[in-house]
Amino acid sequence: MDKMQIGQNFFIPMPVVLVGTQVSGIANFMAVGWCTRANATPPMLVCGIANHHYTPKGIAETKTFSVNIPSSELLDKTDYCGLVSGEKVDKSETFEIFYGSLKTAPMIRECPVSLECRLVQIVPLPTNSLYIGEIVGAYADGRVIKDGKPDFPEIDPLFLTMPDNRYWTLGKHAGDAWSAGKKLMNGKMT
Repeated sequence: MDKMQIGQNFFIPMPVVLVGTQVSGIANFMAVGWCTRANATPPMLVCGIANHHYTPKGIAETKTFSVNIPSSELLDKTDYCGLVSGEKVDKSETFEIFYGSLKTAPMIRECPVSLECRLVQIVPLPTNSLYIGEIVGAYADGRVIKDGKPDFPEIDPLFLTMPDNRYWTLGKHAGDAWSAGKKLMNGKMT
């Protein structure tokens, strides 16, 4: 099949998270679609946030933030946190909040998984900045852990696709990483 040019501004499906921080001492949460692991040891992640948003002010103030993974049950509240700015709306009572060892990275009790992060670096870009955080605490509901590992269908994370601006949930299991391709090693194809 022939390939067609679709433009450079292509987006791959992205996990949707709620980034939490305190701005002037008040908990604030923002829906973020650009978030991924950035380093293995120590564990770090990176969130891309538009420069005009309110949340970066809190990250710069406290040097901490949280990354909360909402389930599909929290879709409406997650989208709400992306629609309204903490500069104009107090979102501190949208969720039940808890804190870990950093004391300034508010986390969401309703989210199946919450990560507490210490800011490592901010990388400014033309329209967004990358906030790199070291994960210093990871918290999960017991129901989403099976055999000591996260059970992602039970976590039920949300994904964002653009430019259609739609939320999706996790699909079916397609294969096992670091295993499925072994049949192609040494020229053995089945």
